[in-house]
Amino acid sequence: MENRRVKPMVEGGILAAIAVAMSLISMYVPIIGSFMALILPLPIIVLVVRHGVRWGIMSTIIAGVLISMLISPLQAISIVVVCGFIGVVLGYTYRKGYSAVRCLTIGSVSAIASILVVFAVSLLLINVNPMNIQMDMMQQAFEESLAVYRSSGMSETEIADIAGKFQTGLDTVKQLVPVTVVLAGLFETYINFIVAGVVLRRVGHTNIVIMPPFKEWKLPWGIVYIYAFSLIGMYWGSSHEIQVLLQTSMNFNMFASILAFIQGLALLFYTADRYQLSNFLRGIILILILTSGLFQVVALIGLFDIIFDYRKRFALKE
Repeated sequence: MENRRVKPMVEGGILAAIAVAMSLISMYVPIIGSFMALILPLPIIVLVVRHGVRWGIMSTIIAGVLISMLISPLQAISIVVVCGFIGVVLGYTYRKGYSAVRCLTIGSVSAIASILVVFAVSLLLINVNPMNIQMDMMQQAFEESLAVYRSSGMSETEIADIAGKFQTGLDTVKQLVPVTVVLAGLFETYINFIVAGVVLRRVGHTNIVIMPPFKEWKLPWGIVYIYAFSLIGMYWGSSHEIQVLLQTSMNFNMFASILAFIQGLALLFYTADRYQLSNFLRGIILILILTSGLFQVVALIGLFDIIFDYRKRFALKE
């Protein structure tokens, strides 16, 4: 009985210390710190899988206390919320042996909730909207770029045109804040799911669920409906000047388009594998897709693949 209590206590202390170290790196080390900020829930995920939710919550609280003393109480609250919502929940789904899709779904909901809670805490405690800070940083960076353009001899007419396009883009970004939060939650959950799976298998957990190969990914029919209704909503909101409908539809359209783009990439990966293209050619095709403005084309390919299931049709021809 004593050993069964000592082991999780020791591991909990070690993993809490790792979480604190990762938090410090995310705050003060450039580049690497950005990646560390994404995988902050990792130590808690591992602890919950190995010893249960109770130990994960206790270690999260301990890490929060240490971070409040080393950095700041507000940062500690943010870390506790992120680790608590994502780390504990995703670790619990792993421990229960849920399917990969169910793990990602539940984990994504917790990640989105953690982002919203951090926003709410920032607004309530220090009256600061983190999204406004990001917008101000983008505005400042752009103004510095305009100063460089002026010093290089660019005419005021050209600068005014660039400034107008930037302001339009910035206004669009502000309207797409809701879908940005959702996509950030999905991305953070996916990264932690993949990294945690690798770590857990390294420490002996061989029954950890894994994602199917990317070329086999298939998204649900609901994406098509969301895309179609978002187009209708954007047209109706624009033509009748219903701003709330227009903005909501834009967010749903972006959400569906990005998921359709992922589906299209999966189909292209499947096709490349089917015709045995070399890794060099695959890399070139991927770079061209990402750099040549083919986002909408690949998204449409993904939408048609959801409807017609081309991979199933290819398999029937074999």
